[in-house]
Amino acid sequence: MFKEAGGTSRGVLNTKPSWFIKIQNNHGIFGIGECSIIPGLSMDDRPDLDEIIADVCININDYVLDYHQQLKDVPALRFAVETAMKGLEMEHPYELYPSQFMNGTEPIVINGLIWMGEAETMLKRIDEKLQQGFSCLKLKVGAIDFNEELSLLRHIRNRYSEKDLELRLDANGAFAPEEALFKLKALSSFKIHSIEQPIKAGQYEDMYQLCRKTPIPIALDEELIGVNDMSAKEELLRVITPQYIILKPSLLGGVMASDEWISIADELNIDWWATSALEANIGLNTIAQWVATKYSSLRQGLGTGQVFTNNLRSPLYLKGQELYYDLHGEWENPFEAE
Repeated sequence: MFKEAGGTSRGVLNTKPSWFIKIQNNHGIFGIGECSIIPGLSMDDRPDLDEIIADVCININDYVLDYHQQLKDVPALRFAVETAMKGLEMEHPYELYPSQFMNGTEPIVINGLIWMGEAETMLKRIDEKLQQGFSCLKLKVGAIDFNEELSLLRHIRNRYSEKDLELRLDANGAFAPEEALFKLKALSSFKIHSIEQPIKAGQYEDMYQLCRKTPIPIALDEELIGVNDMSAKEELLRVITPQYIILKPSLLGGVMASDEWISIADELNIDWWATSALEANIGLNTIAQWVATKYSSLRQGLGTGQVFTNNLRSPLYLKGQELYYDLHGEWENPFEAE
């Protein structure tokens, strides 16, 4: 359950579903993964998902050797199984990727997220984030009147310079191809770091042209969903040549799938950052630990664990714009009723 309704150009979210997958061996050693979906966006948002999850749980031995291929059409479930299998390999089921972050000595710097809403509400949320210590904010755009959004950005920049506040925008494909360049030019006067998915995914030629002409660096997000083969990933990035890509393991099929995107992006000099897809703390924990091993200098989008009223208790905590892992913190067991 969200503390506040999450507004995007695809609609308003009040709740979102997650399933927790536990895999245990004969010695009682276990791992836990999270299958978290965003209705209307995730490939896993399908009527037979419960049946697929049940089959994986009942017949897990049929999946463990080839789940990346068998579950490629249900990427959030693939990510859950991958995480649980990783937990089985480790001494602690929740400590998956050793790093300075896991030692508690090196936090991950993140951006703040501002949901869409009335301009006055968004300004209030922006002020709250800045008071909390954030120096980079991501604003969802594309749902309210465009002139109102320009007015909002003008108001922000009148109060906070580019040096004081990095602004990222996320359009979630809200702009029509024929108007996108005009809107990007209008937005560029506010010194925007980047904009995610200005037009809907699947319009390769339009996106390619936009990436060539844009005054604001473009980050592909939804465009990556459902692209599984290495050759297809390479073709997409070579054709569109974006400035950035956004990696959301729940939408892309997990850490291994995200690493494939990174290897191609590195070859093409395309930068990237990782973002949670509104997972609860189990999924968020996996993404944070994984991305900490990459030593990326860019701010990551990993603050969404704070948006829920009923999230699991975990060692993850925010201190301003820094995400930490408390090695002495406790995990709430999602299977406590067992």
